[in-house]
Amino acid sequence: MLPPTKAMISLGEGGTPLHKAERLAKAAGFKQLYLKDETRNPTNSYRDRAAAFLASDAVDHGFKTLVCATNGNMGASLAAYAARAELICHALVPKVVDIGKLAQMIAYDAVIEESGEIVDEAIVKAANLATETGWYQATAELNPLVVEAQKTISYEIYEQLSAPDWVIVSMGSGGTIYSVWKGFKELKQLGVTNRLPRMVGVQTEGCAPIVRKLKEQQLKSCNPATRALSILVGDPLQSDLAIKAIQESNGLALTVSDAEILSAELLVAKLEGLFAEPASSAAVAALQKLTREQIDADESVVCLITGSGLKATDVLQALGKKQKTAGLDLVVSTKQKILKILCERDTYGYDLWKSLGQIMTRAAVYQHLKELADRGLVVSYERDGKKFFRVTDKGRRVLVAFDEIQLLL
Repeated sequence: MLPPTKAMISLGEGGTPLHKAERLAKAAGFKQLYLKDETRNPTNSYRDRAAAFLASDAVDHGFKTLVCATNGNMGASLAAYAARAELICHALVPKVVDIGKLAQMIAYDAVIEESGEIVDEAIVKAANLATETGWYQATAELNPLVVEAQKTISYEIYEQLSAPDWVIVSMGSGGTIYSVWKGFKELKQLGVTNRLPRMVGVQTEGCAPIVRKLKEQQLKSCNPATRALSILVGDPLQSDLAIKAIQESNGLALTVSDAEILSAELLVAKLEGLFAEPASSAAVAALQKLTREQIDADESVVCLITGSGLKATDVLQALGKKQKTAGLDLVVSTKQKILKILCERDTYGYDLWKSLGQIMTRAAVYQHLKELADRGLVVSYERDGKKFFRVTDKGRRVLVAFDEIQLLL
């Protein structure tokens, strides 16, 4: 069912469990709810399936270097499999990326280059680099073998359950939901099953180009402050494929808020013991809306859990807010972010609060600024009736020290 490869570069990917979520089902108003737990893959995400296939194909064709534009999971997976295959992985990452996924790339010895605010610009650069250098193109949106690898998720769901009534998938570039749909369609074409699921595509309210295109609504720019960084794509190259999957399956597309995503993440962890990344939690967040609208309570539903929440440190910080006292790691991380913003531009408290994603009170931001000023790391001045802040040379040195320490962890 896959294009043939001679090399078999593997870390034991696939064969992930389909978890029957009985407590979550009860809370959401369903009787048959399942979670396809892709966090059990070697680097804790579904992208390991594609990375194994691409690394094998690269070895078959004599490549020594892979180039990949990535907003997180794909880069982490490719870096691991490239290390296994003795290949070089050149990862182009956007400015906004989950630090946990970046840490994986560093640990697997990838060559990392920052490119653009979000992944769209990195994809363009990856396409040009592959042409100029002759490197193997391993960007998920630019290599059709990724879809072939990811359709194996559908084969496993069928083996574990048969074809469910619904499959809910979060959407970034659109390739994942199409991969799952393609897998089920092939099973029907082979005569293995006579029924197909309906596909539900989910995006965040702050970045929903596929949903808006499907509903013929005016496109809006993406908000890089959203927590679901894995699906933060402004101009998805595989949007037509995603729309095809939704329309052919008589499915649905909808958006969820960051607040709904965080609530879903906490709920699935509390009720089912599964810590999902924000992009995965978007699929779970969609359940509450779909319960009231289109899905019958007796129908079977599978949510695709694409990656682990341990990769998304911003979520860990948000969870830390629930504690009565903030831990040292959270305090240091917030100050580090403030210093990084001030290294780029002088600004004022309210703008800093927005740039930090509004995950704390404005009073807390000003408290951090005061503590930084007390230590000589920032200074303030008046401009246009506002109190602006500027990082000092000492502050820049401290930030460099923070970054070096993180590389060692």
